[in-house]
Amino acid sequence: MSTTLVKELVESGVHFGHRSSRWNPKMRPYIYARRNLIHIIDVRETIRGLLRAKKYLSEVASHGSLILFVGTKRQARETIQREAERCGMPYVADRWLGGTLTNFRTIRDRLGRLEELEKTLQGDEIKTYSKKMQATLNREYRKIHHNLHGMRTMTRLPECMVIVDPRKEKNAVREARKLGIATVALIDTDCDPDLVDLPIPGNDDSMRSIELIVKILADAIAQGRIQQQVQQAQAQRAEMAEAKS
Repeated sequence: MSTTLVKELVESGVHFGHRSSRWNPKMRPYIYARRNLIHIIDVRETIRGLLRAKKYLSEVASHGSLILFVGTKRQARETIQREAERCGMPYVADRWLGGTLTNFRTIRDRLGRLEELEKTLQGDEIKTYSKKMQATLNREYRKIHHNLHGMRTMTRLPECMVIVDPRKEKNAVREARKLGIATVALIDTDCDPDLVDLPIPGNDDSMRSIELIVKILADAIAQGRIQQQVQQAQAQRAEMAEAKS
């Protein structure tokens, strides 16, 4: 990990944890010291977690699997949406609906309904409805779109999830654990690291910290997808060469 990145991590405030009175004792291995009643996270542990997460996410993406980004707290929403879209992965940035994973068939049905409503509202058919019905359909569309638009590309369950603050997203973590879906998470000093598979200790309240960590992870996923495309192209050329011979 370059010195430049270490500097960026420190400048983003990734090492600032919560007040020591709010800590989870299981985070002890990731804490460097206590300053003015605030726990200071060991940046070396942050880097170790980042390296493990980058390697894993790149590998998952190179196999064509889905990675779901989750971050519904105010500081994370914009970053989660932007970075997930940039690397072509689904996301939840507004609200985690109960059963998003464990009752995925219902979620897919609702996404199907979203597509139906879009076709109706954008076509000439909407003109045949009364104003009251048009208003009802628009309300239904806005509600489904608000809750599910980030998962429109999620045609199957994800291989893993990238989560900002598993304490805040405890329902998402619980569903992932129930289904055996791996979790990569930015965890602060008030979190339980045992609940996630690949913890990245760091400040999960600072927008700069969240932006930096999520961007690094999204870069790894984008790189993995490029590798997948290269492998597919090589396989196609090999098939064509074999067919000609």
